[in-house]
Amino acid sequence: MKNRFSSIASAIKSTVRATPLILAACAAFSPLASQAQTEVQWWHSMTAVNGEWVNDLAKDFNASQKEYKIVPTFKGTYDESMTAAVAAFRAGNAPTILQVFEVGTATMMASKGAIVPVGKVMQDAGQKFDPKAYISAVAGYYTAPNGQMLSFPFNSSTTVFYYNKDAFKAAGLDPEKAPTTWPEVALAAAKLKAAGNKCPFTTAWQGWTQLESFSSWHNVEFATKSNGMAGLDARMKINSPLHVRHIENLANMSKQGLFVYKGRGNVPEASFVSGECAMITTSSGFYGNVAKNAKFGYGLSTLPYYPDVPGAPQNTVIGGASLWVMAGKKPAEYKGVAAFFDYLSSPEVQSASHKRTGYLPITTAAYQLTEKSGFYKKNPGTDVAVTQMIRKVTDKSRGIRLGNYVQVRAIEDEELEQVWGGKKTAKEALDAIVQRGNEQLERFQKANKG
Repeated sequence: MKNRFSSIASAIKSTVRATPLILAACAAFSPLASQAQTEVQWWHSMTAVNGEWVNDLAKDFNASQKEYKIVPTFKGTYDESMTAAVAAFRAGNAPTILQVFEVGTATMMASKGAIVPVGKVMQDAGQKFDPKAYISAVAGYYTAPNGQMLSFPFNSSTTVFYYNKDAFKAAGLDPEKAPTTWPEVALAAAKLKAAGNKCPFTTAWQGWTQLESFSSWHNVEFATKSNGMAGLDARMKINSPLHVRHIENLANMSKQGLFVYKGRGNVPEASFVSGECAMITTSSGFYGNVAKNAKFGYGLSTLPYYPDVPGAPQNTVIGGASLWVMAGKKPAEYKGVAAFFDYLSSPEVQSASHKRTGYLPITTAAYQLTEKSGFYKKNPGTDVAVTQMIRKVTDKSRGIRLGNYVQVRAIEDEELEQVWGGKKTAKEALDAIVQRGNEQLERFQKANKG
């Protein structure tokens, strides 16, 4: 085959001077000339099994048609990719699609000149697009007050509870019954420790699981103005007696070796997959990693709650990320984006992604398709994320949309670490989060008055 291409190349070279028309004809059939595809750059923050999923989505879409080519590129953690995109936009070379985690939503919404609403992208491209087809708790979070969907729900998740069934059995606990309340978690942790387990319980994304989702799950305010949904002048309220009680309980569990802090973000997840930690609260999107890499029996359940709190449990808040379309691109690129989003919305693609990753199926049709397939019956607990999210929501549980929230999350981590280290009381740390967090909210409000 190599010799054949060499001889063709020699023949073309020898006729360049004598027969320009022959060269032109050859060029018309060359690989370069046949590449009429429009490339669409997509920056994301998915790693490991979820990174493989993202690459497969792009690969399958690219194979399904010939007009567009989605090019996924890993750009670091959520906050790193967002920072990189801001710099790239200012330099005029931003990607067409940017994956942004949910806490960056308010910041992206305020960056009106930098983004094109996904509803407009779909409409301009003539794609069928009905926001009502998406699960309301998901679509509502990424929708502006005027009803226009601003970003495309992608890897939407919520907080759930995972536990090691083998460890439970060894400790004399019922492996088929997960603790559903915080007192039950503490009792299970004590039995696990007595059985020799060095890390009975841990948590990933501590601000999201123990403050944000904790608030909505108990139907208490995280911040004023419907947790920021109703205005930029929202202020934090997580130093309430219930919040203090919960963080105090976790601090006491930490002192007793029942709760072991394993780090920020999703870092603690590795300690569960390895079998070191027996229980963890983290994202439903952790499921793909557990299903592929855990060498033990495991179970999924709802986020724990305090049974004496009126209205609990309510519903958990959305996590994960959505896809934002950046401004300043060519019309052909936007048509490619619309075609890709239409592909991602299909019930078949959504259902397959949901089964593979644990992220929520973003459409009702995808959820129904998954249910009909028998997946939830074969894999108990995999429907927990969906059932937690589709409960009736209140103004206290719709979600959290606050400006400068990347910085607020960092403050939450810093202050909670002071508690786990025994350097601050729960009240002192939560008061500091409110004070420092409100400074960030005030700064964002002043910067986006217009």
